[in-house]
Amino acid sequence: MRAYDREDLLFQLWEVAGLSDLLAGTDIDRETVNGILDTADQVASDHFLPIGRQIDETEPAFVDGRAILPDAVKPAVDAFVDAGFIAAGFAPEHGGMGLPETVHQAAAFILAASNVSLSGYGMLTVGAGRLIQSFGTDAQKRTWLAPMVEGRFFGTMCLSEPQAGSSLSDITTRAEPTGDGRYRITGRKMWISGGDHELSENIVHLVLAKIPGGPAGVKGISLFIVPKRHLDGSGNDVTLAGLNHKMGYRATTNCALNFGDAGACFGELLGAPHNGLAYMFQMMNEARIGVGMGATALGQAGFQASLAYARDRPQGRAPGSKDPSAPQRAIIEHADVRRLLLAQKAHVEPALALAIFCATLVDRERRGEGDLAALLGMLTPIAKSWASEFCLEANKHAIQVLGGAGYTRDYPVERYYRDNRLNPIHEGTHGIQGMDLLGRKVLIDGGAGFARVMAAIRADIAAAKDSEFANPLEQNVQRLEQVTQRLAGLVAADPDRGLANATLYLDCFGHVVMGWMWLRITMAATRVAARDGARDFLTGKHQAARYFYRRELVRTQGWAETLMANDASAHDMQDSWF
Repeated sequence: MRAYDREDLLFQLWEVAGLSDLLAGTDIDRETVNGILDTADQVASDHFLPIGRQIDETEPAFVDGRAILPDAVKPAVDAFVDAGFIAAGFAPEHGGMGLPETVHQAAAFILAASNVSLSGYGMLTVGAGRLIQSFGTDAQKRTWLAPMVEGRFFGTMCLSEPQAGSSLSDITTRAEPTGDGRYRITGRKMWISGGDHELSENIVHLVLAKIPGGPAGVKGISLFIVPKRHLDGSGNDVTLAGLNHKMGYRATTNCALNFGDAGACFGELLGAPHNGLAYMFQMMNEARIGVGMGATALGQAGFQASLAYARDRPQGRAPGSKDPSAPQRAIIEHADVRRLLLAQKAHVEPALALAIFCATLVDRERRGEGDLAALLGMLTPIAKSWASEFCLEANKHAIQVLGGAGYTRDYPVERYYRDNRLNPIHEGTHGIQGMDLLGRKVLIDGGAGFARVMAAIRADIAAAKDSEFANPLEQNVQRLEQVTQRLAGLVAADPDRGLANATLYLDCFGHVVMGWMWLRITMAATRVAARDGARDFLTGKHQAARYFYRRELVRTQGWAETLMANDASAHDMQDSWF
């Protein structure tokens, strides 16, 4: 059984996202895309899915200063590399396949649903490679990017430190010029995913560090290419200090790294000095969307597993049945089980629609359709954080469908939940995403990005004016505009108090965006039904949208009241009162 719904993925790509329009003028057609997805499916079914339980139960080990992974990991990752999924999104001039980001992300969804902790190595390497592609010199691209695209070198991002998690202004890692164009790197980094392993010939660490004499705080941060090994194979004094043992994503090593303990760690400056954080935001934003896609994939995997179980598991009879000799019925016939399944569908499918929509924005901007960066920037914290929070809720419901079996390791749904619980923390916590959305993105350029999102939603409302969802969504848009105007003023006057409810604002904004995604999904379902005839698959889209609007979107009214009042109960709570 697949860990995802292939029919829904294709529907989302071709009918909701309009992939045919994105491919116009290229040599990529539907057959090509289907072939790429088939390849992802084969890697998933042959290599990723079969070892999910094994590599979850056998964690990486710290042995003689090295991270040792279960034997099954490397053949699976090699299959991923050999299939071209690292090269897929890079331009042909850099050795890549030049696939549209939308197609690349669709394949990533299949692989993440099948084994998210294996797919993470590719996501990190692609993000690191794209940074070198964007800001590196020609020599750096030849030296480091080319083997990364080939999958011989893997990549990481090294931001956090033991004393400075998300507070990057407090990092202490130093980069001192040696006079020959290199820098001597000294410091410690923490929570580095993929920071050590033997899956590739080399690991290219992208390290944030400060050059002595530079500006204070984040303005003094630079970005460096720091390989685990030099090109001749000798070590570069990057040492594994220890592994973090996580509740999920266990096959993705998570490391504490020391740089330059013996005084011989060297790196190359990437881009201009003191611009490192601005550069790193490119990779962080890509990783945030990737985390959201991974969270969505895990929600989908749990949904598919619990749906199959509910159809096969007989238990109980109809509430009105008085005959104990009557056969039991499948639990999917019980209304509350259908509620749990419908809640999963209502969360997972719009989250996937948003992740794919974000990918289309990247492709459209590459095609020269205008500056879409503000729209993508506004949607990034929602794509990351809403999926991480509410597809985790979907995984909770999947466990509930299985009952006692759900929290045993005999079934994968408890593992999906543990894996997904990391995503509200990965790449900026849920709270930090809320502060970024309300405290920075909403305010940039006088709210231009927020206005772009509202305009995009209203354009679809106008196109679907006869839909049962159009008027309720418009009412929610108006409410969100009022809340945003109110909070923006409060943030400008008193950022500390104004941002006290930023997380709730993110949830509220995210629910409105997901209502928009459901409108887009049902619009597509209506078009397909008119063209090809109605079928259960399409009817299910409308029913799941109704569930979301009636059970989820209505929650924004209460949230909006709390936000308009800027409830101060958390802000005013004192340490000693706890």
